[in-house]
Parts: sequence; structure tokens; C-alpha cells
Amino acid sequence: MKRVYLDNGSTSFPKAPGVSDAVKNFMDNVGTNVNRGGYEEAYAAEDIIIETREKLCKLFHFDKLRNVIFTPSITYSLNYIIKGYLRPGDHVLVSSMEHNAMMRPLQQVKQLGVEFDRIPCTRDGELMVDKIEEMIRPNTKAIMMLHASNVCGTVMPLQEVGDICHKHNLKFIVDAAQTAGSFPINMEQMHIDVLAFTGHKSLLGPQGIGGFLVSDEVAHEMIPLVTGGTGSVSDSEFQPEFMPDKFESGTQNIPGIYGLHAALCYLEETGIENIHAHEMELCKAFIEKIDALQNEKIRLVGVRDMNKRGPVVSFDFIGEDNAEVSFKLDSEYGISTRCGMHCAPNAHKTLETYPQGTVRFAFGFKNTMEDVDYAVQAIQKILQK
Repeated sequence: MKRVYLDNGSTSFPKAPGVSDAVKNFMDNVGTNVNRGGYEEAYAAEDIIIETREKLCKLFHFDKLRNVIFTPSITYSLNYIIKGYLRPGDHVLVSSMEHNAMMRPLQQVKQLGVEFDRIPCTRDGELMVDKIEEMIRPNTKAIMMLHASNVCGTVMPLQEVGDICHKHNLKFIVDAAQTAGSFPINMEQMHIDVLAFTGHKSLLGPQGIGGFLVSDEVAHEMIPLVTGGTGSVSDSEFQPEFMPDKFESGTQNIPGIYGLHAALCYLEETGIENIHAHEMELCKAFIEKIDALQNEKIRLVGVRDMNKRGPVVSFDFIGEDNAEVSFKLDSEYGISTRCGMHCAPNAHKTLETYPQGTVRFAFGFKNTMEDVDYAVQAIQKILQK
């Protein structure tokens, strides 16, 4: 059976050329830790880690190399930020489209006295920017939001929100899970104080590696969520205050960093603008071809304007069981999608797809127009049965 992978919103596949080779090379030929050994292999591994930090700084227009922190995933990053930065009595604003990686830690600290409000979004997931300023309180500390919805692909206006944060002296914390590596992000221009990323989606790296880039001011106020050995100041039982050691205790996922390094090299060579253009071409064609079916059972979820969305496309198959549609796409046609709540229940409430969820198709850099045509034909056949 033909296999077509359309679940890149969950994790990209295949990975960038060279990623698996880089991971294997580390495991087979380097294998050492860093900050714990005074020998050539350890220094070589440290060089790759530094180069990876440099490439992330360049990608996101950030100038604090030591403030690039590696974590096991963006979920860990958001937990580090939310639980380390917010204090009882603080208030933050989030969008109504957030992923549980943001909302579950916020719900947890809410029990400790942190407050949050949701900035409303339209039925298409567009942020109501004009509502923000009236929601700001004297104790509002930050606006925290995703860059693009993992449910429907709608993109948030980071520049507008960043300008509001700058105007009101609020910190701007961005979850770039769906966009890092395929959308241009300029932390300086957009007034972003903290950018959380994951390596395994559009950055085209392996699972198990993520991180965040953080301003000096926020880093100074953050309490480390995890403390322990860093390989530095080993004569003290107290956590170092200098960066990045303050937030990088324990053995790092160095194989993952090697893989991410290779992926970032590929992105530099290929150009994220070229990858984005290709993915959006497929997204546009997919939506247009589904529209051409003129099937009243298919409802596109999210915006139609290609300038306001990413290559994540969700459909609600009205009158059908979305889970069954997704199952048939896999079992009968070999098409991998994701069905359900996508770890974002309030987003589905906003989009009016709760509790049935949606079937999500997410295009990646290796998908083709042939994949688009095949998926459209499969949907048509399933709905005809």
C-alpha cells in the first residue's frame, strides 16, 4: 500500500538529510559528555553545542548566545518558564487557542495564586487584537501565546501583540512549536522576550530536544525548575546563577543536539522561506481541491487566507465520525493524519469543533503535489461509501 505521511504537525518525517547520520556519528565516534571531561572528544562535542546555539540565535535574530537553553522538549521549556517566572499574584494573558503544553502548567500554577485570562479568538481562530488592551490589569506580567495553531494552522499576529507588550511594559513569551524552522521569527523586531521551540517539528530534527531563548531580564527573575550537576562550580552545592548553566542541570541530550545541528545546517542551505513556500503551495492546492468537491459534509476549520495560516489543515466531516474517517485514511489508503482534540480542547471550543474534534492534515517539506491529489481522492472515495 502507498504510504503518505501527513502528520507533520505532530512531528516531521522524514527528518532533514544528515540528521540520523549526525546522531549515529556521535553515538559511534564521540560518545562523551560535556563540561565533565578535559579531553579532545569532550571539547569537540562542546563545539557542536556552541555552534547549535549560534545557529538558533541567527535563525531567531537573538544576540545572547549563553541564553539559548536546551531542554528535552518545548513542553519542558514552557514548564520551566511558567513555573520559574510567574509568582502568586501575577496575571498573564493567553489566547483562546493554546495547546495543553501552555495551559496545563498555567492551570497548575493557578492553584498557587497565578491568574490568567484568555484573549478571545474568532471561529476561524484569529486573535481579537483589539480586545487585548482592555484586558490588561495592573498586575499583568506577560502575554503568552502560540505562534500558530496546531489544530487549524491559523497564525497569530506576533508583531502586533509584541508592539502592545512593548507599549505596556509586558513580557512577551511565544510558543513557536508549529513555526520554528518554517516561518521567519525576529525576536528583536517582534519584542519577544522568551521564545520556546522544539527540534522535532519544522526544525526537522529528532525528538527529545527542544529549548528556549530568553532575555537577560526574564532569565534573572526565573527560578530553575531543575537543579543539579552542571560540570561547573563543582565545589559548591548551590546552583550557578550564570547562563546557560542556571537552567541546564544534568546530562544533556547531546545526540539530539548533534541531530538538531545537522537539521539547522540543512535549513540554512535550503532556506526556510523556500520550505515555507513549498508547504504553503501544497496547503493552498489541498484546500482548493477539497473545495472543488463541493461536498457539504466537509467543513474547513480555520482561515482561508494563505497569509494568515500555516500548512496545518483541519476538516470537520459533518455527519461522519471524524475518528472513523481518519482510521479509513490510514487502513485503506495509507495516509497518516491525526484525529481528535490535538491536546488543545479550548481551541476546539473556539473553533466550534468540540467535542467531535477534527481530522488534521499537516504538510511537510518532503510532501508533493501527488500526495495532495492522492489525499483528495481518498477523502472523496471515503465520503461516497
